[in-house]
Amino acid sequence: MITRLFSAALRGVEAQEVEVGVNARGAGKQVIIIIVGLPDAAVRETSQRVISAIGASALFLDDGVKTVNLAPADLKKEGPSFDLPIALAMVAASQTKPFQHDDCCIVGKLGLDGAVCTVGQGCITTTP
Repeated sequence: MITRLFSAALRGVEAQEVEVGVNARGAGKQVIIIIVGLPDAAVRETSQRVISAIGASALFLDDGVKTVNLAPADLKKEGPSFDLPIALAMVAASQTKPFQHDDCCIVGKLGLDGAVCTVGQGCITTTP
């Protein structure tokens, strides 16, 4: 299933809309994530944070290949602010019913425990 939602990237001091599309296909024994669309190192590392965060939450992510497309392809995507939109799109692509929210922009970092963190702030969670 192909899922898309929207996020944003900074271009100078202005935000530019970024479409986050995920194509979930195939079955396998593990999750393989491929991120395309001019991601920097922090965005490429998103795959590991997302797998950990989803595994620590009550959300479902099926095995197989997940191709994440960040469009437009000519805009460099930087930092961990794409963690949350990528995670939500990947979970939605693993579901049987469509998920589409064209009327919102999703930006956020994820902690390894699934906590949603503010962009520009640390991700601090406490356990009792």
